[in-house]
Amino acid sequence: MTHLLQSWRFWALAAAGFAALTAILAKLGVSGVPSDVATLVRTVVILIFAAAIVVASGQAGGLAQISGRSLVFLILSGLATGASWLCYFRALSLGDAARVAPLDKLSVVLVAILGAGLLGETLSFAAWAGVALIAAGAALVASGW
Repeated sequence: MTHLLQSWRFWALAAAGFAALTAILAKLGVSGVPSDVATLVRTVVILIFAAAIVVASGQAGGLAQISGRSLVFLILSGLATGASWLCYFRALSLGDAARVAPLDKLSVVLVAILGAGLLGETLSFAAWAGVALIAAGAALVASGW
């Protein structure tokens, strides 16, 4: 079990499962609620949840160890996350979760492109083929074919 909890694949699959739940629960929750208000409620819950985990796990001292560079990038990441959530909830309030979520997952394609272009990460031909299939699949699901 310890080995499983140290696996990035385990946590990535768990994230995918929770992201799927997020889409369904958010679609149900945004009904009759302004999408920006729904995003605020979700964000407050996440803030409280994350703070509780940091405190309970004894990691609160790590806040003082964040470098200025890391802090800038974490703040920018937080702003990008907020913008993403606002857009996502607006999309869910206007469209079907089964069509919104696949387009949102085009972030996988963008991360592959940006990771290679900006971070110098490399993917094999097979991995790039998978990225292309993700893009094609998202387009097919969103188009309603």
